[in-house]
Amino acid sequence: MSIGRRVFEFLKMASMQHARWDYEVSMSILKNRKKMLILLAAIVPILAVSLLEAGDMIGSKTAYAPAFYSTNIFLVSIAIGLCAGLITGCIGAGGGFIITPALMAAGVKGILAVGTDLFHIFAKAIMGTAVHKKLGNVSTKLAIAFLVGSGGGTFIGGYINKSLYDRDPLLSEAFISLVYAVLLGFLGFYALADFLKSRKGTASSGSHDAHGGPSGLTTLAVKVQNVNIPPAIRFDEDYVAGGRKISGVIVAMGGVVVGLLAAIMGVGGGFVTFPMFVYVFGVSSMTTVGTDILQIIFTAGLAAIGQYAIYGYVFYTLAMGMLLGSLIGIQVGALTTKVVKGIHIRGFYAVSILAGFVNRAATLPKKLVELEVINISKDVVKMIESAGNIVFWVVVGLFAAWVISKFIVNIGKLRGESEEVSPVLAKEEA
Repeated sequence: MSIGRRVFEFLKMASMQHARWDYEVSMSILKNRKKMLILLAAIVPILAVSLLEAGDMIGSKTAYAPAFYSTNIFLVSIAIGLCAGLITGCIGAGGGFIITPALMAAGVKGILAVGTDLFHIFAKAIMGTAVHKKLGNVSTKLAIAFLVGSGGGTFIGGYINKSLYDRDPLLSEAFISLVYAVLLGFLGFYALADFLKSRKGTASSGSHDAHGGPSGLTTLAVKVQNVNIPPAIRFDEDYVAGGRKISGVIVAMGGVVVGLLAAIMGVGGGFVTFPMFVYVFGVSSMTTVGTDILQIIFTAGLAAIGQYAIYGYVFYTLAMGMLLGSLIGIQVGALTTKVVKGIHIRGFYAVSILAGFVNRAATLPKKLVELEVINISKDVVKMIESAGNIVFWVVVGLFAAWVISKFIVNIGKLRGESEEVSPVLAKEEA
C-alpha cells in the first residue's frame, strides 16, 4: 500500500474516532437534565441580549470581547454547529473538520475561529465527561508523558498563530487556510477515490495490512516499541502478560504533534490521538480510549485558555451557539443512519470534506494578492473566493436539508426504535 494511502487510512480512522468521542459526549449532555439546564442557562441570556443587537465586532482586529455580538452571527453559529453535528452523526466522521473553515467562511478571522472552536470542544468535553467511566483504563504514565508533549505543542502552535497574526492578520488568515486546504484536499480526494472504488465493488476492506506484527501490533508499532530511549513506560499490563513498554520520549514527541495540530487548526487534537496510539505506539484500544478522552480535555483546554482566551481570541457567544447546534445535529444525524445506505454515507463524507477544501483553497488567491505575493486582478480573486463560498455553503446546506428531510420522512419509524445509534461508519461496508 502506498504512503499516501496509509496516511489517508490514518486520517480517516482519526476523524471516525473523533466522531465517536463527539457523539458519546453529546449524548451524555443530552441525557443529563442538570447539564442541559446549565447549557440553557448560559445560552438564554445570550439570546436575550443578542436581540438588542449589542454590536457586531466580528472580524475586528482589536476587539474580541464576548460582549460584542449580533443576533445574526449567533444564529449562524448555531447553524454551523447543527451542520457539523449532522455530518458527525450521519457520516461518522469529518464534522469537526468543517467548523473552523465554516466560521472563516462566515467572516470570522482565522485566529478567532481557531480559538473559538477549541473553546467549544473544551466546553463540550468538560460537560460530557460523566460518560467516561472508561477513564479507569487510562495509563497514568502514558498520559503524563503525552500531556507533557501536547502541552508543549499547544504553546508552539499558539505562538505560531499569534506571531503571524501580530505580524500581519492577512498572513495568519493565509496560513490557517493553507493548512486546512492541504489537509482537507488530501483527505477529500482520497475519500472520493475510495467512494468511487466502493461503488464498483473493488474497494478493499480498509484495514489492509494495518496489522502484521506480533500480538496484533502493526509493524511500525513493533519498531517503535523496540526503540530503547529512557525512560521506558510500561502499559497494558491488564491486557498483555507482563505488559508492553515504550520510550516516554517517543510518547511525548507524539503529544507535541497533537498539541501543535490542536493549537494551529482548532480541532482539539483528539482526532489524531487514537490512530497514533493504536497504530504507531501499539497501545490497546481500551487504554487508548481513556487516554484520548483525558488528553482532549487537557489539550483543548490548555490551548483554548492558555493560547487564545487570555489574548482575547475566543468568541464565547459563537462557542455556545455551536455547542447548542451540534447537540441537536449529532442526534438527528445519528438516528438518520438507520435509514441511509452505507454507500451514500461514504459519498457524502468525501463531498463534505472536499467542500471545505474548495472553500479554503478559494480564499488563498485573494490573501496572496493582498500580501503582494502574486499579482492577479481583484475581480478575478473576488470571483474565485465567491465561487468557493457558494460551493461550500451549497454543499453543506444541501447535505443538511437531505439529512433533515430523511429524518422527518422516517420520524415514525425512528421513534419506534429505542436503541442508541453509534455515529461510526459501521454501515460503510454495506
